Amino acid sequence: MGLSIGIVGLPNVGKSTTFNALTKAQNAEAANYPFCTIEPNKAIVPVPDSRLNELAKIVQPERIQHSVVEFVDIAGLVRGASKGEGLGNQFLANIKEADMILHIVRCFEDSNITHVEGRIDPIGDIEIIELELLFADMASLQKRIEKLERESKAQKGANAQLAIAKELLAHLESNAPVKTFSKREDEAFITLNRELRFLTNKEIIYGANVSEEELEADNAFVAKVREHASKTGAIAIKLCAKIEEEMVGLEEQERAEFLASLGVKESGLEQIIREGFARLGLISYFTAGVKEVRAWTIRKGDSAPKAAGVIHKDFEKGFIRAETIAYEDFIKYGGETKAKEAGAMRTEGKDYIVQDGDVMHFRFNV
Repeated sequence: MGLSIGIVGLPNVGKSTTFNALTKAQNAEAANYPFCTIEPNKAIVPVPDSRLNELAKIVQPERIQHSVVEFVDIAGLVRGASKGEGLGNQFLANIKEADMILHIVRCFEDSNITHVEGRIDPIGDIEIIELELLFADMASLQKRIEKLERESKAQKGANAQLAIAKELLAHLESNAPVKTFSKREDEAFITLNRELRFLTNKEIIYGANVSEEELEADNAFVAKVREHASKTGAIAIKLCAKIEEEMVGLEEQERAEFLASLGVKESGLEQIIREGFARLGLISYFTAGVKEVRAWTIRKGDSAPKAAGVIHKDFEKGFIRAETIAYEDFIKYGGETKAKEAGAMRTEGKDYIVQDGDVMHFRFNV
């Protein structure tokens, strides 16, 4: 299991620069003109987790394998994208595949970088993008309603879906996103969302992109983005895409010192990855052996067999038990052997709910 985040925003707000920093490679062109990114760029990015390094100090594995996030750099949307303006339909389809949205918003002044709307107004930018996502949801829902109306007489269950679909369309026509629809727990809605992957039902993180000089203290633009995020149940994280890109290749200690010199403790992009995991209810458990120390991504609340299935489906089918040590105990006792001697290793069965940081070894029979 992995997390997929689509990076969206108007042209020239820092999306491709952000993508370059995330992937640790200059493989997304950043240029001062709209639509410089024609095809979506995809890359697998490791999730920062210092616990892996601590486990590796004890186990001394051949390699360390992090959990991963897939970032998709989607070309700049513009006003009218839902109707095909600026190649909009293609890019909106790419967003549907993402689990959540990272909306990069320009929160800096720079006369050398053209703004597609001719002004710096982060809330106006947000409204343009989110209105296009809303229009796209309305268009896909309208098509589904037409299909359901044809099927309602012959296909069982079509009437229930049709009723929910019409209610949802009225909700969208009032300029309200899918995520505020009151019947999102209804089975008919769940089926619709699974098929149509509504854009305005996705979690959003706003990336407030600032200049280096404004990284330490919020400017007026960032304050407005934070206020908007709090009203909509989203979160805003401040970053300087240019600085993030400049940190590519720096060692961990160098990065920490560099960030400290700017008056911040943690990279904005690291915060975005961490929040992405938290907001989608994802956690990591670990396997620790001489071949590798590895983090595995699961959903909070997953049982031990389901967690085992992330490694291989046979592990889930033939699950017998999970030998489990809490991360803190693994570190405290200096490894599996001493943790077991101290009684810190537990044998867990099929009903065990895996906890974030559990160090696990599965017993199974195929």
